[in-house]
Amino acid sequence: MKFIIDHLSKHYEKKKVLQDISFTFESGKIYGLLGRNGAGKTTLFNCLNRDIKADGGTFWLEENGKQRALKAEDIGYVLSTPTVPEFLTAREFLKFFLDINADNMDDIKSIDAYFDDMHIDPQDRDKLLKDYSHGMKNKMQMLISIIARPSLLLLDEPLTSLDVVVAEEIKQILRSLKEGRITIFSTHIMDLALDLCDEIVLLNHGELEAVDKSNLDNREFKDKIISALREESHE
Repeated sequence: MKFIIDHLSKHYEKKKVLQDISFTFESGKIYGLLGRNGAGKTTLFNCLNRDIKADGGTFWLEENGKQRALKAEDIGYVLSTPTVPEFLTAREFLKFFLDINADNMDDIKSIDAYFDDMHIDPQDRDKLLKDYSHGMKNKMQMLISIIARPSLLLLDEPLTSLDVVVAEEIKQILRSLKEGRITIFSTHIMDLALDLCDEIVLLNHGELEAVDKSNLDNREFKDKIISALREESHE
């Protein structure tokens, strides 16, 4: 399976955020979308999720050599600021999600089995989500996206504000679930992209550029990337 972006563009008034982007992503890989804060990573995700309308271009999935339009259920989108129904407990939220999606899901596990997969402690499972920490809310948001088994998983800086233990747990989960789906993980932290991702894609000056990951171990090459991103921030 491939996810193909073709000549995608987006601008706000006179500022061109995305400029004629074309790129092909392949299943079974975690792609690190590397760019400064404000480079357009969230704008790109919002266009792909159809939360905002692109000014030009298109995108689609390719399976067994055949193209098809991207459906809502094909996409899992984990926001940097998690959005969960805080008036429900974690168990109630998960049960509600499983109930309304039961007809579209195979091999549904028990609620506690899903909590186990996400390393959510038993004493936290019946707490109101409003009492969850940022990291715990993020886990719940990611759990829902993982259960839905989307073909395309968009992760918008989901680890930036998490503590080391939770961040490492989520990285291990993402590595274990990458087969059969395309995962695009946005971040402005180069070392995080190197640690987690199979491929690195640089969003710079509104364009996407594949980066040879082996080169990023080279100090001179890292400095070149940082310099390019610094130049963009001064425009």
